Amino acid sequence: MTSCHVTKDPIKKVAIFGGTHGNELTGVFLVKHWLENGTEIQRTGLEVKPFITNPRAVKKCTRYVDCDLNRVFDPENLGKTMSKDLPYEVRRAQEINHLFGPKDNEDSYDIIFDLHNTTSNMGCTLILEDSRNDFLIQMFHYIKSSLAPLPCYVYLIEHPSLKYATTRSIAKYPVGIEVGPQPQGVLRADILDQMRKMLKHALDFIHNFNEGKEFPPCAIEVYKIMEKVDYPRNENGDIAAIIHPNLQDQDWKPLHPGDPVFLTLDGQIIPLGGDDTVYPVFVNEAAYYEKREAFAKTTKLTLSAKSIRSSLH
Repeated sequence: MTSCHVTKDPIKKVAIFGGTHGNELTGVFLVKHWLENGTEIQRTGLEVKPFITNPRAVKKCTRYVDCDLNRVFDPENLGKTMSKDLPYEVRRAQEINHLFGPKDNEDSYDIIFDLHNTTSNMGCTLILEDSRNDFLIQMFHYIKSSLAPLPCYVYLIEHPSLKYATTRSIAKYPVGIEVGPQPQGVLRADILDQMRKMLKHALDFIHNFNEGKEFPPCAIEVYKIMEKVDYPRNENGDIAAIIHPNLQDQDWKPLHPGDPVFLTLDGQIIPLGGDDTVYPVFVNEAAYYEKREAFAKTTKLTLSAKSIRSSLH
């Protein structure tokens, strides 16, 4: 018989990562501020550590130096013999895994919040890696409710073949926070304010949980990754069509079969194929041109969580 509520150990160690991508400046700016004055992020009985994850990329204001830090936290890269010949981000990943992990170990940090910006019109987005995680579904429900009427979307990146190996994945509870639109290398006050609020509500949730508050069963709407879509390309591999104006800035909005997706220079419209309505995200994201991704298709579903409370109470 399954219990209708789950007891979990209290949360002891939390990290807040900024600068995983060195040109996504909101997280960099906030983490640097909290390293100077962390009053805003402290909660009684909780260790909260702000941390700049990719300092070399931050210094250069570039996404990365050798390779994407947010894609190398897999067993292969984390297990490589440390040497100066390894890409900088792989060496850095091993250092971060040592400091905050190790991955899949009981000594690892309980929660890592990884702060990101997107050039896409995604607003406030929480990224979930596990659809069966009652604790995070409850946290995301709390954050969404606290931010309302400001929308906050949940992007579920659980997929059989698309493996991300994110920086935050070394924690027991990894949380991606993605706020946009904001150009690379730019700070916007509205985006900063939204990210700051998301983190405040997340830390308040942890504090309430640790204090013994019981969170009743809940459900949240999430957008689950289905596939990534590349731009149409010519025989040289160059982009042959761009995002159609009707799709630009329409992240999270339904995209129906036959709706315009791409537009060629001579005015040809390339529509959405297939039979299903999808919900596009990361539409025309600047950082994903090199990854050959014009947008990702998602499907909308509902996740439920059991009631949770701390095992200390």
